[in-house]
Amino acid sequence: MSMHTAAALEDSIELDAPPSTVWAAVSDPRRMPEWSPQVTSVRLRHGAEVVELGTEFTNRNKYGELEWTTRAKVVRFEVEKEMAFRIEDNWVIWSFALAPLPDGRTLLTQRREVPDGISDLSYELSEGFMGGVDSYTEIQRAGMRETLEAIRGTVESAT
Repeated sequence: MSMHTAAALEDSIELDAPPSTVWAAVSDPRRMPEWSPQVTSVRLRHGAEVVELGTEFTNRNKYGELEWTTRAKVVRFEVEKEMAFRIEDNWVIWSFALAPLPDGRTLLTQRREVPDGISDLSYELSEGFMGGVDSYTEIQRAGMRETLEAIRGTVESAT
């Protein structure tokens, strides 16, 4: 448990695609580099080939001149409902939740939760290199919108 708290962030988008199509995209973190402004590569660990509860993966991230690696583990995985992973390095949980809309479309919600606070290391890096936690939170908020819009492009062209 950390003394460094951070607000949960959440953003949603309505997608003109059924939950099965949206799930096929967002349930595989290896696709994040297609959409996220910060994630440049994702590799499953320990020879894993499928993503499921407990799957571990490594993310390569970039922001400006900075590059860093994080390790993550899938902590929630409910087909066509929710996929969440916890970043071991900063304790943040990122998730995608899907809700079917009456007209066959899907409401997709991306969340950043920090139930245990953020790690001391993450806090120090945010303060030292990202313009502070509040500033970095705004960058992440904008990144979530960019990610959701990019996912829209992928899943709506797939249907």
